[in-house]
Amino acid sequence: MIRLHHIIKYYRNQSIETCAVNELSLSVKQGEFVSVMGPSGCGKTTLLNIIGLLDNFDSGLYLFKGREVKNLTEKQKVRLRKQNIGFVFQNFNLLEDLTVYENIELPLTYLGFTSKQRREKVEQALNKVSLTSRKQYYPSQLSGGQQQKAAIARAIVANPSLILADEPTGNLDSYQGNAIMELLSHLNEAGTTVVMVTHSMNDAAYSQKVIRLMDGRIVSEKNVLHA
Repeated sequence: MIRLHHIIKYYRNQSIETCAVNELSLSVKQGEFVSVMGPSGCGKTTLLNIIGLLDNFDSGLYLFKGREVKNLTEKQKVRLRKQNIGFVFQNFNLLEDLTVYENIELPLTYLGFTSKQRREKVEQALNKVSLTSRKQYYPSQLSGGQQQKAAIARAIVANPSLILADEPTGNLDSYQGNAIMELLSHLNEAGTTVVMVTHSMNDAAYSQKVIRLMDGRIVSEKNVLHA
């Protein structure tokens, strides 16, 4: 599904040039659950943004489902992203003035689904994250775990083939965090590819492969053994 080959990404200002991703090569198969770990500033989030077509790169090859993405127009990238990728963030990124239902429905509105199609898909997503009883609540009325469940429902409502999760349990206690990881694991078992950035060894244990970054490079790649 994802193939990165010798990807290089620089951040530049007037006096400093920083190499955030340095000659990085990586492959992720359809249906895999991959965790990306490493110290702060090692390039984890930059890598996730490149995979998610949110950030450009300076050189290298990126194939998404066999399609080279570097020379796509921004409009083509947006279309590819909307049709294939769901995002889950540490800070939930829910709109406070919209209900849970409306937050989840929003991506479908942009994709042009009819009201009937939107209603069916939102209800399915709510059911998957066990949040149907909270659909008319506002984010401020939910616990952190419930907010993240709503964010995951929003990410999966259009049935993406890939979920990119950036520290999805970072703002949650261990109980809520484990519930979110169980949910991501179930989605993966149902066929969704997951690439997750995390500092948590407990969270990484849910994945099938753990990649460690240092200074924008992959320094190790290990399969996770499950009982």
